[in-house]
Amino acid sequence: MFMVPDMPKTCILIFLVSLLGVMPLFSQGVVEEATSKDEITITLDEAIQIALINNYMIRQGILDVETAEAQIREAWGSVYPQIATSGSYTRNLKTPNPFAGSDAGGLFESLGAMDWLAYNEQARTDGDPNTEPIPIDEFFERQQQGYRDAGLTPPGMDGTNPFAVENQFEFGLSVSQTIYNGAAFAAIRGARQVRELNEDQAELDRQIVVDEIKNSFYTAMLAIEQRDVLRASVGRLQETVEETKKSVQAGVLSKYDRISAEVELVNLETNLIEVENQAELAVKNLALQLGISTQTKVNIRGALSYDDSMLPEVLDPDLAYERAVQQRPDLRQSEGMIELLNVEGDIARSSFLPTVNAFANAAYIGQVPSNRTRILQVEDEDFVFESDTRDFFDSSYWNPAVAVGLRFSWNIFTGFQSKMRVEQNKIAVRQAEINREFQKNAIYLEIEQAVRNVETALKRIQSQERNIEQAELNYEFALKRLTEGAGTPLQERQASTLLDQSKINYLSAVHDYLVALSQYEKAIGNPILKD
Repeated sequence: MFMVPDMPKTCILIFLVSLLGVMPLFSQGVVEEATSKDEITITLDEAIQIALINNYMIRQGILDVETAEAQIREAWGSVYPQIATSGSYTRNLKTPNPFAGSDAGGLFESLGAMDWLAYNEQARTDGDPNTEPIPIDEFFERQQQGYRDAGLTPPGMDGTNPFAVENQFEFGLSVSQTIYNGAAFAAIRGARQVRELNEDQAELDRQIVVDEIKNSFYTAMLAIEQRDVLRASVGRLQETVEETKKSVQAGVLSKYDRISAEVELVNLETNLIEVENQAELAVKNLALQLGISTQTKVNIRGALSYDDSMLPEVLDPDLAYERAVQQRPDLRQSEGMIELLNVEGDIARSSFLPTVNAFANAAYIGQVPSNRTRILQVEDEDFVFESDTRDFFDSSYWNPAVAVGLRFSWNIFTGFQSKMRVEQNKIAVRQAEINREFQKNAIYLEIEQAVRNVETALKRIQSQERNIEQAELNYEFALKRLTEGAGTPLQERQASTLLDQSKINYLSAVHDYLVALSQYEKAIGNPILKD
C-alpha cells in the first residue's frame, strides 16, 4: 500500500531543516527589483546573485576590506614627512625687570659714563676752541635738558620698565621625516596582511551564503515537486474512485471497495493540503533569506534532476584535499594569521632598536612694543634730540629663526618588558601553527565526509532510476489488468502508490545529491565569482 502517513513526515522534516537554515547570515533588506512586482520567478543562479548583493554579512565584508585599505594608507602615513605649523600671540600686561635684585644696574651707569667719555674725547680732538671737555655731572644735566627741550622722555626715566615688550608673536613651521623606525615599517606589512585576511573572510562569506541559498532553494524545489507528485496521485485516485462507483453500480464490485477508495482519497487530499502549505512556506523561507518581501509571490524555475554532467571534476579525497589547500579562504586566513603574528613579533623586536628622525624648524618671531617711538640725536648738534615712530612690521621687531637636525631615541632597558613581549609572541605563533595543523586535518575529514555523501546520494539516484522504471511498468501492467477486468482497483492503487513512492525517493535522492555537491564544493573552497 502507498505509505500515505510517511509522506507528510518527510516533508515536515525537510521543512524543519529548511527553517534551521534561516540563520542571521541574511539581510532583511529589500531588493527593489523584486519587491516592485506582485509576482516574480527566479532561478537558482538569480537567487544566488540576489543573495550576494543583498546579504548584510557580505556587505559588511566589503566595508572591512575598504577599512583595511584605509589602514594601509594610515600606516604609510607614519613614514611620510610630517608637517606641522603653529602660531601664538602673547600680550604682556606687566613685565618684571630682568635685572632686579642684581648689580646689572651699575652696568648701565657705566654705559652712560662711556657716552660722557666719548663726548670729551671728541671735544679734545675736533680742533674747535669753542668745545671743551666738561665734567660728567654737567654732561648728564645738559643731556637731560636736551630731552626736556625736545619734549621727550627716554625709556626708563618715566618709571616704566625699559625692557618690557608688550606684544609677542611667533609663527612656526616644523617638518620631520622618519629615517628608521622598525615598528612603523612592520605596521605597514601588518596592515597589508589585515587586508588579505578581510578579503579571505569576504570570500568565505560568499561561499557560506551560496551554500545556504542552494540548500534552501533545493529544499523548496523538493517540497514543490513532492506536492506535484501528490497532486498527480490524487488525480489518479479520483479517477479510480469514479471507476469504482461505476463498477459498484454494475454489481461488479461491492460497496466496501467504493468506501475504501473514497476514504483513501479523503486521506490523500488532506495530505495534499498539508504538503501544499509546506511547499508554500518553503518558498517564503527562501524569499526571506533573499530579502524579498513575503507579500511577493515567488515562483521557482527549475527541476530536481540529475545527469552525468553534474559530476564533480575530482571526487578523490586526496586530490580534493590538495585543491582545498590551494583554494580554501579559511585556510589562507590561518596562514595569514600566522604571518600577522610574525609581524607583531617584528614590532615587539623593534623596541630593541633605535628610532632616527630628521627635522627642520622655521619660525618668524616678532616682539613689538606698544610705544615704538625712537629718540635720535640731531646730526652735528650736541644735546639736541628728535624722535620718530617705527612701523609695526619694522625689521627691528621681526626676526626669522631656522634650525635643522637629527633626533635619536633608543630605549636601552625597559625592565625586560620587550623581551617578554617577544616570548609571548613566539608562543602565540606556535599556538597558531597547532591550530592550522588541526584545521588541515578537520578539512580533510570534511572533504572525505562530503565525498561519501556525494557517492551515497549518487548510488541512491542510480538505484531509484531503475526502481522508477520497474514501478512504471508495474503500474501500467496493473492498469491494463484493471481495464481488462483481470485486476482489481486495490491492485491498481497499490501500483500507483509504489510508483509515487519511487518518485518521492528519487527526488529525495537528487535533493540529497545536490546538497552534498554544494557542501563538497564549499569543502574544497570553490571560488565564488564576485560579479
